Amino acid sequence: MDEKIRIAQLRSELHEHNYRYYVLSQPTIDDHEFDMLMKELQQLEERHPELYDPNSPTQRVGSDISTEFQQVQHRYPMLSLANTYSEDDVRQWYDSVKKGLAGEPFEVCCEMKYDGLSISLTYVNGRLTQAVTRGDGVQGDDVTRNVKTIHSIPLVLNGAGADHPIPRNFEIRGEILMPWSSFERLNKEREAAEEPLFANPRNAASGTLKSLDSRVVASRQLDAYLYYLLGEELPTDGHYENLEVARQWGFKISQGMKKVTTVEEIIAFIDYWDSERKNLPVATDGIVLKVNSLRQQRALGFTAKSPRWAIAYKFKAERVQTRLLEVTYQVGRTGAVTPVANMEPVQLAGTTVKRATLNNEDFIKSFDLHIGDMVYVEKGGEIIPKIVGVNIDERPIVAQPVQFIRRCPECGTPLIRYEGADSKSELTAAWYCPNDAGCPPQIKGRIEHFIARKAMNIDSLGPETVDEYYRRKLISNVADLYDIEVQQINGDGSRTKSAQRIVNGIQKSKEVPFERVVFALGIRFVGETSARLLARHFKSMDALMQASLQELQEVEGIGEVMAASIIAYFHDEKNRQIVERLRGYGLQFALSAEQTAAQSDKLAGQSIVISGVFEHHSRDEYKLLIEQNGGKNVGSISGKTSFILAGDNMGPSKLEKAQKLGVRIVSEDEFLQMISEKD
Repeated sequence: MDEKIRIAQLRSELHEHNYRYYVLSQPTIDDHEFDMLMKELQQLEERHPELYDPNSPTQRVGSDISTEFQQVQHRYPMLSLANTYSEDDVRQWYDSVKKGLAGEPFEVCCEMKYDGLSISLTYVNGRLTQAVTRGDGVQGDDVTRNVKTIHSIPLVLNGAGADHPIPRNFEIRGEILMPWSSFERLNKEREAAEEPLFANPRNAASGTLKSLDSRVVASRQLDAYLYYLLGEELPTDGHYENLEVARQWGFKISQGMKKVTTVEEIIAFIDYWDSERKNLPVATDGIVLKVNSLRQQRALGFTAKSPRWAIAYKFKAERVQTRLLEVTYQVGRTGAVTPVANMEPVQLAGTTVKRATLNNEDFIKSFDLHIGDMVYVEKGGEIIPKIVGVNIDERPIVAQPVQFIRRCPECGTPLIRYEGADSKSELTAAWYCPNDAGCPPQIKGRIEHFIARKAMNIDSLGPETVDEYYRRKLISNVADLYDIEVQQINGDGSRTKSAQRIVNGIQKSKEVPFERVVFALGIRFVGETSARLLARHFKSMDALMQASLQELQEVEGIGEVMAASIIAYFHDEKNRQIVERLRGYGLQFALSAEQTAAQSDKLAGQSIVISGVFEHHSRDEYKLLIEQNGGKNVGSISGKTSFILAGDNMGPSKLEKAQKLGVRIVSEDEFLQMISEKD
């Protein structure tokens, strides 16, 4: 047989076998036969490089070639769904749909809410061309190379025998998941290698899909369920019907879908899966309800944040009982000491749980925790284990109360508490290690904070790399990063490209604007928003460093505790040396001329709520403009609200409240005119 014909034949056969094994769970050949066919195809493709096909089954194995993820704008925004936790809310949503459709009959498609990473897949002429994460809903990361390693996602569709032809161009959305079995195996491997464990399958799936080495993705056996079809030439007006057709094309669609017409049927579906979901191979955290007709979906439209035609019902957290064995302590980058409960292993929401956070000393006292107690454990949002109660009746007679430590578990320094904080904060409840210059977790934590995306955005580095460089004594503070050279991190010479990428990323961070440099310093209690306010008020690092306690507190949102922390940071000689080194390396230590020119006090003293969808700028850009012009962004409407910056599809509840309180509504164009007017 002609080798070119054989290549085409093998590709077709292997796509079919992948579909039968990973989607239908009905393999027709054993693993050995599959491997032999794959090996034959690999050999033929090596002999015929001119026949390269990015969607060949051989491309699923992954590659060690890593590239930075490109940001891609979504053709259709990926909005989040409104959440509810009660049957009454479900009934209210059903009634609102009925009202919105003016009594017109409608169907509801009930689906499982999978707890993974949202993904959007684009197919052109039946072939996968792009895979993009949800990101911020407007744009996400292009992860096509990694998604191609997931066997349950078809690279090439097969429309033969389907009820409807495959559209020339369409998008299908779903969830990338790590099955419980893969999650448990991965964490066992990481535990054996003394690497940090993933907290849950969702985090593991997200971290895996964002790996720069697609071989890692291929090895972790991710899965995917698809649940929404978009495009100009969809098969039918029915959402449920479209997914059934997509199943025929080769997509993995949940078997747990049901089309209903009454709210009682919805409640019965919820009740059934609240129990049965525990038998599923992947994590779920609720039910999604969607109006089935696409025409009716368009008629119902959207609020600013979510569609009116869909809602997510979240399951109540599962609760189990187990025994508290001991309490250990972790030190964060700010020096905050967090107690951790170590318990007898117990199954909870699909995973084995043996650790839970205890927050702080006050939390421990509120439960009067004793070593040996039988404690009730839940997963907050089905993710983070937390103790929610104690079974006092089963407390052992000899049980001893948990005593919070008074010295740092890492460096032995006496712990301190910061008094005088706002009563709404947790500052007064936390104990801190003040040895920020010599406590290893704090040192590494500050470096990890410094390189984070919202700080200096050195995304070529990660926690594991920071730990390695710290152990090798390449870095002991953030300024040391700028001394790193390629030859120091190139190892045996096989990592030249990755080493160069790291050095380039560090150098590129010198362009990061001043306000993010302030945040990146990691001054205790100074968050992203307060760093931005400080940068815009003082305009330069020198002015900030010289500010008095009173001058700092004149900045809106800066209280006494934060102001004292800022002064203490800059009075520390070691910190000042680091700051001066950063200045010498060329980091941005003042607002740019453009930023300074853009500042005004036109909105001084005004509290502004943003609502709706905008044409000229994003919501984040409008928040920035408000702050640049002296205004304050607030999240909810009250009698103190100056006005609402309203775009299209402003939420009806906000509109109603604004009218009730007499709050002025300002359009996008009016706002832009307002801040552009000359004084």
